[in-house]
Amino acid sequence: MNPANYLKIKKKIPSNVNILAVSKGFTSQEIKTIQNLGQNDFGESKFQEAFEKQLILKDLKQINWHFIGRIQSNKIRKIVQNFKYIHSVDSFEKLQKISNIASDEKKNPLIMLQVKLIDDPSKGGFNPELLILKWREIQDLKNIRLTGLMTINPKGLSSKGNSELFKKCRALADSLQLPDCSMGMTGDWEEAIEAGSTWLRLGSLIFGDRS
Repeated sequence: MNPANYLKIKKKIPSNVNILAVSKGFTSQEIKTIQNLGQNDFGESKFQEAFEKQLILKDLKQINWHFIGRIQSNKIRKIVQNFKYIHSVDSFEKLQKISNIASDEKKNPLIMLQVKLIDDPSKGGFNPELLILKWREIQDLKNIRLTGLMTINPKGLSSKGNSELFKKCRALADSLQLPDCSMGMTGDWEEAIEAGSTWLRLGSLIFGDRS
């Protein structure tokens, strides 16, 4: 692990873009090292792994935990209890369930809706047209704070292909008056910034290769 990588990336990124350090597969000690450099937002995609790290790092009150993995219905309560942000809400049914559970738990998670802008069997997400149709109903849900959209581009796209999809996501977020776009990862973060990303999900670029 090379903390200098993190500082180098941070310097390159405009001040209106946030880094989400994707810590899945890395240890709580590695999270602590990056947190000491001023990084407070960490993304996890497996609940059990994340929960163990949260217990170990519970004294680091500044950490904001983001859930970025596929949401299983039976884990929604635990996710709502333990994460400030949820980036991967990919259906109206799950959003409704999050809203109901958040109300029970007296929580107000910050939500990014995952959108699917191109056919990709390996990814979930709202169809953009359906999202627009459902928008009024979505806005009526209680105990959630909708802050933006999240997208994951299919692997193997050209730089231009990545840029086009990111721009579509930004345009959709703007049309719904949502400030945030969680888009761009280790391979395509520069295109994401140009297209208007406000959250970059960076893992190996910050922490090095997963063991």
